[in-house]
Amino acid sequence: MERGLTVRKIVIAGVLGAIAILLGVTRIGYIPVPTPAGNATIMHIPVIIGAIMEGWGVGMIIGLIFGVSSFLNATVVLFKDPLVAILPRLLIGVFAYITYVGLKNFNQYVAIGMAGFVGSLSNTILVMTMAVVQNYLVPGAAIAVVLTQGIPEAIVSVIVTLAVVTTWKKLGPSGKQKSKIS
Repeated sequence: MERGLTVRKIVIAGVLGAIAILLGVTRIGYIPVPTPAGNATIMHIPVIIGAIMEGWGVGMIIGLIFGVSSFLNATVVLFKDPLVAILPRLLIGVFAYITYVGLKNFNQYVAIGMAGFVGSLSNTILVMTMAVVQNYLVPGAAIAVVLTQGIPEAIVSVIVTLAVVTTWKKLGPSGKQKSKIS
């Protein structure tokens, strides 16, 4: 992977950032649920895809877009706090990228799926941890959100991330790239 900011990284960050903005502005990325968090989300998926495709830096840029969108569109008081709405979202791509890199030599499909799962769950766990630290939620409520909302979000993230990234990378049945993508 090339170091520094390349045209490819800028384009991918721009495209996935635009998708994140679209999901946020249209509210398609926020699914209302009756939990203390108020919404389930798919907003973390472009962050994870960007991190897998182009590294943790691109993931952080898209995570920032997700966090700012969450902050600006907050319907619950805890997301009106930038430490809850923005800070944890910066780390989604970092965790997803580390997971992907750690597993990609074992199996690309496992690496992509686990990156989707870890990235998604890191979003939920970090947001809920900050909500507890900032005294918006008690630990029991945060754990309930992680279990009832975080796990299903992570499963959806695995499915969508696998579908998008394997198509983008043109992976074959063996988990190896069919053709080199520049």
